[in-house]
Amino acid sequence: MNQHEQEIEALIARRGALWLALSALWLEREPREADYARMIGEADASGLTREALEWIYRLEMSPVMARYQLSMAGEWRTFDETLLLTRLVRHNRRLRGWRKGVWSLFSGLTTMMSRPRFDELMVRLMVARGERPPR
Repeated sequence: MNQHEQEIEALIARRGALWLALSALWLEREPREADYARMIGEADASGLTREALEWIYRLEMSPVMARYQLSMAGEWRTFDETLLLTRLVRHNRRLRGWRKGVWSLFSGLTTMMSRPRFDELMVRLMVARGERPPR
């Protein structure tokens, strides 16, 4: 296995389960309780702070996931996980320098449609972690 393949494997091992769980934020339908439970479980298992989860949501996922919401494909109730991971890996391997700045600048647009769901997830995660949610 070459270094490129090792980097991809490490990225998927580090983020794959979290990305797949959080992808429910962009589904056509509202996330179900089981979706929120899975997202909370993966977010908690990652050990990441809310701030780190925010950046994953805004920079690592939203630029890729927003394309699904803007597509003319009609209904989409689930994602092809292999294709989704491929697109997320490709995006994240290029997320450096000016690209990171551009996506940070435009993240308000790419998160606009899923923001209420992410905010709900963060409140639920705080409760699950025994933290006090904001008012």
